[in-house]
Amino acid sequence: MATLPTFLRRTGTPAHPEAAARPVGVRAERDPHMLRALPNDDLLFYVKRIDNSRLVRAADPQARGACWSAIGGACVLLALLTSAFFPSVASTIAGYKLEGLRAEERHLLAERRNLDLQEAELLSPARLDRLAKAGNLVAPSSQQVIHLDAKGDATVAMVK
Repeated sequence: MATLPTFLRRTGTPAHPEAAARPVGVRAERDPHMLRALPNDDLLFYVKRIDNSRLVRAADPQARGACWSAIGGACVLLALLTSAFFPSVASTIAGYKLEGLRAEERHLLAERRNLDLQEAELLSPARLDRLAKAGNLVAPSSQQVIHLDAKGDATVAMVK
C-alpha cells in the first residue's frame, strides 16, 4: 500500500516519463482449473525393501522379569477385588437361598394342610360306617373284645 504523500501525488499521468516508456510484461493466461504446485513436489524418495526375516531377536532378561511382575500384580489385584466383593456377593446369594427355603416352606405347609384334610375325610366316622355297610361288617360284641395288658411275658391268648 502506498503512503499518503505518494497516494496524493498520483494523477492520471505517470510521474516519471521513463515509466511510460518501460515495456509492460505480458502474463500467460492461466488455466482456472489447474491446481497450484504442492510444496516439495519436486522431491523424490526412494523406498528400499528391507528383509528382516532372518533376524533373531536378542533375549532381554529384564523383559521376562517385567512380565512376571505384571502377572503377579494382576493376581494380587484380583485377590484384593475378590476379597472386597466376597461379603456382598455371599450375602446376596444367602438372601436368594433364604427366599427359596421360605417358598419351599410355604409350599410344604400347603401340602401338609391338604394331606391333613384328606386324612380327616378318609377317617371320618360317616365314611367308615358306609365302608362297613358295603363290606357287611358289624360292630363286635363285648365278648369278642379282648383287652391286652402290658405284661412282661410275650404270650397272647388266642380266642377260638
